[in-house]
Amino acid sequence: MHRILVIGNAGSGKSTLTASLAANTGLPNTGLDKVVWQAGWGRTPRAERLAQEQAIAAGSAWIVDGVSDLLLDAADTVIFLDYSRRRCFWRVLCRNLPYLFRSRPGLPERCPEILIVPTLVKIIWRFPKNVRPKILAACRSQGKKLFHIRNDRELRDLLSSDSLGFLVKRAQE
Repeated sequence: MHRILVIGNAGSGKSTLTASLAANTGLPNTGLDKVVWQAGWGRTPRAERLAQEQAIAAGSAWIVDGVSDLLLDAADTVIFLDYSRRRCFWRVLCRNLPYLFRSRPGLPERCPEILIVPTLVKIIWRFPKNVRPKILAACRSQGKKLFHIRNDRELRDLLSSDSLGFLVKRAQE
């Protein structure tokens, strides 16, 4: 497991988990928010985003947080944080309140959270119907090592299990 994608809805805890895994393994960590967004919540042009994702995917070892078909295809391991909408809304609220009028860490400049709230609401609401089935189908059809996490207990169990112990050992080799 050298190419790990942490994927899930907005507010599911992708960035937090990825930072922790990167710190424990030494694998390079990339947050897709900086690939998808430019200053002032501008979207990165499609060709530029694709080129950046291809460069990440070409690496031999990485941990990435975000939603990307290209990186899902390139990953050998997927940790899917599949939390309820209610939980994601709550986490987004808690995460974004301190940054309503400024950029939070991991985002480009001039990205205050107040400007993205309507988009986040749509993303969170639509995710279970529009994105979740595609993630699960891709993991099944490609035979990915999938950790499908639906709640905090399952995440704690995963983090304390030998499943990720293998990851840490491999990263240190």
